[in-house]
Amino acid sequence: QVQLVESGGGLAQAGGSLRLSCVASGSNFLFRAYTMGWYRQAPGKQRELVAAIAIGGTTNYIDSVKGRFTISRDNDKKAVFLQLNSLKPEDTAVYYCAAGVGGRINSYWGQGTQVTVST
Repeated sequence: QVQLVESGGGLAQAGGSLRLSCVASGSNFLFRAYTMGWYRQAPGKQRELVAAIAIGGTTNYIDSVKGRFTISRDNDKKAVFLQLNSLKPEDTAVYYCAAGVGGRINSYWGQGTQVTVST
């Protein structure tokens, strides 16, 4: 059974930073073979894919976070990270870690971690 466990969320002021972590477990889960992503869902809004990192390390971001957020991965630790800088109130959401194959980053999900940005 595959588990993704996020941590690092919390309360930050606008302009501040947070670092989210997601650690995967599961004896048969070959982490390095999966594309990893971070989604977020704000109240009343649809879940959106914020950032993704492919098995080769290629990254993609939505326009609203480019230059502010950085996704990275450590295959040896089976972990993926999201560095959130220059936070804005509109970044407030529950952030979810996910794993998938290719462009479909929805095979496995974490439980989510709340990020709240105050003005």
